[in-house]
Order: sequence, then structure tokens, then C-alpha cells
Amino acid sequence: MSIVQWNPWREFDELFTRVAGVPGEPLARGDWLPPVDISETATEYRIDVEIPSVAAEDVDVSFKDGVLTVSGERRTERSSDEDGGKRHRVERRWGKFTRSFRLPENADAERIDARVKDGVLYLVVGKQDKAQPRRIEVNAA
Repeated sequence: MSIVQWNPWREFDELFTRVAGVPGEPLARGDWLPPVDISETATEYRIDVEIPSVAAEDVDVSFKDGVLTVSGERRTERSSDEDGGKRHRVERRWGKFTRSFRLPENADAERIDARVKDGVLYLVVGKQDKAQPRRIEVNAA
């Protein structure tokens, strides 16, 4: 038997995250929040959402009014109680999740690609070309 030192601060942080959500994430809600990495290149924005054990058909991606929303559900596995056993510890979160991101004005709604591989949802949002100024010729009437 190994002895594990109790850390009350970790449990306080977990409680705060469950009850109040993550500070600075006003558009996030759900039973759990998958972690996200956001990056940018010269031609696109990339959002990687960690969603292990979530099937592609259980994920919905939408874009409306400049907000990209990822929602879905991670379903719980069969309980060991059903098999006549009992659970000693449950740390993995399951249930519904929603993450929303306001994208810059140059995000191209027509060029959004979503793929799931190895428990990560890879979102790629293309950038629109910058509007080039053009000279308008003035004709005499």
C-alpha cells in the first residue's frame, strides 16, 4: 500500500473550477471544459481542443456572428458498480461541454475545417485577404 499526501489546495482548485468555471472564460459552460491551444499563422487560425473519448459524431462545431462554438458530450463508461465492483476514485470528467471563441474580423467563415484525430479536435480557420485600396476614376459628366 502506498501513502499519498493529501493536498487541500488541489481539491479547493478543483472545486472552484467546477462551481465557478475558469476565470477569464465567460463564454464557456458545461459539465467539463476541454483544454484548448490557440495559435495563428500568416494565413490561418488554429484551435486544438483536447477531447479524449469523444466520438466525432458527438461533437458540433458552429460559427455565427463572429463566434466559433464547439460543443459535445463525453459519455460515461459503464460503471464498475454494474459489474458487482466499486469505484475507488473517479477523476475523469464526463458530460456535456461547450467552448466558444470570438474570432477576429478577418476570419473566413467559408474556410473552416474540423478534424478529429487521437482525441484532439483540430480546427483551422482561414483568414480573409486584406481589402486592397483601389483608385476610383472620376469622370466628367
